[in-house]
Amino acid sequence: MPARTLMSACVATLLLAACGKPAEPPAAPAAAVAPPAAAVAPPPAPAPAPAAPAATAVETASPPAAPAAQVAAAAGADVVKGWKTWRSAACERCHGAAQEGMVGPSLIESLKRLSKDEVKKTVLEGRLERGMPSHPYLADKFDDLYAYLKGRSDGSIAKVRPDGA
Repeated sequence: MPARTLMSACVATLLLAACGKPAEPPAAPAAAVAPPAAAVAPPPAPAPAPAAPAATAVETASPPAAPAAQVAAAAGADVVKGWKTWRSAACERCHGAAQEGMVGPSLIESLKRLSKDEVKKTVLEGRLERGMPSHPYLADKFDDLYAYLKGRSDGSIAKVRPDGA
């Protein structure tokens, strides 16, 4: 498939996804030919990472962070259900797959300064003046969603897809 056609299909898919309309997959060419193996160069080897500085006494004295499942259980929420709510509501269309922002703001940063009540009001009631639609159907799933997003924001959930999902 020519690079220009592929690029056009990708841009169209992204624009449709941002609008909330399902994208139709581009038609495959009648006779797709794989490039010869000799034409594909292997990626360059990554540069070695610099050595980490030695830990100080203060750093080693602090307890390790609690796993996300423990943090969520203490709060009475389920981060796996929160991730599933995130995916089913298609929040990544505006906030990005890793919650780092696209059309909508970065939730990683926003949840560091907003209270749970502020986030709940925004999710359930929306902020149309800023492009955020309301999601009142998430009221009964909000605690799980918040636990997942807060864990992503504070770093206790390192991976976008939490363990067990």
